[in-house]
Amino acid sequence: MHMKRTANAHWTGNLKEGKGEISTQSTVLNKTQYSFNTRFGDGTGTNPEELLGASHAGCFTMAVSAALTQAGFTAGTLDTKATVELDPAAGPKITGIKLELTASKIDGVSEEQFRTIANGAKENCPISKALSATPISLEVTYQ
Repeated sequence: MHMKRTANAHWTGNLKEGKGEISTQSTVLNKTQYSFNTRFGDGTGTNPEELLGASHAGCFTMAVSAALTQAGFTAGTLDTKATVELDPAAGPKITGIKLELTASKIDGVSEEQFRTIANGAKENCPISKALSATPISLEVTYQ
């Protein structure tokens, strides 16, 4: 069985003065505003890069938990921040994604072993695979 999720975008007007709304099947986003200013400035609302970062952070964090479970361990707390870098002058183009994972120590898991598991999750989570043309870096704090 294949999972399918949908999202919709609506836009009115030109690029700089226009405005849009994004909605998701779950209605977590329901006519959420986005615009040129929310993408390239400090406007109120969201933007595609922020949503991509949220998606990547969520997928990666679940992948770390899954990899720990497969190795016979249970994650404590896992917190991931994803920073999506957009270079407007390059087309615009997403030039990189930085994942910053902070995790609580797990009995029986060394820092080296945890880093190996986290790197595997970075390489194998479905969002990372979908973004394979984008450089993705990982910074791990294991405390």
